[in-house]
Amino acid sequence: MKYLITGLGNIGDEYQNTRHNIGFIVLDALAQEAGVKFEPGRLASIAKMKYRGRVLILAKPATYMNLSGKAVKYWLTQENIPIENSLSILDDIALPVGGLRLKSKGGDGSHNGLTSIIEHLGTTEFPRLRVGIGNDFAQGFQSDYVLGRWTKTEEDILIPRIKVATDIIKSFVSIGIGLTMTKYNKK
Repeated sequence: MKYLITGLGNIGDEYQNTRHNIGFIVLDALAQEAGVKFEPGRLASIAKMKYRGRVLILAKPATYMNLSGKAVKYWLTQENIPIENSLSILDDIALPVGGLRLKSKGGDGSHNGLTSIIEHLGTTEFPRLRVGIGNDFAQGFQSDYVLGRWTKTEEDILIPRIKVATDIIKSFVSIGIGLTMTKYNKK
């Protein structure tokens, strides 16, 4: 069985370790844990790993956040992976820093990366893991906030939660979304 695990973010040094790039950060942690490296691929950097007999295609879109759906659609088609075997990891200002919420479907929540995926897939019914980045910004400064770097306090909260996020991904591919949501969403 194959899965496409997509971490949303923006390419380039200026975006590295920003709140908006939490999807990249989680995938980097999972790849490091599995001992695999990302290689340039079409529309994304790609790493392949195995976990409990499943093949995971890890994708970090090179399309920038607002066009993430292009990469997701391409790799789902290229690898012949059904939508329900995909998981998109993204930042969420509606959750506190380090909060984790796995969902099987839903709207875009004003997240441009999700908007793009919904447009390219033609559905809102695909799994996503939202990682909380908090909302400690003044009105009108959301863009500056999400593209800003983590504070030391936020990093202290977030670092152990990244490991939980990688555990959620492994649970998702091994026992499915329903049981994984039951196990992790109530914490």
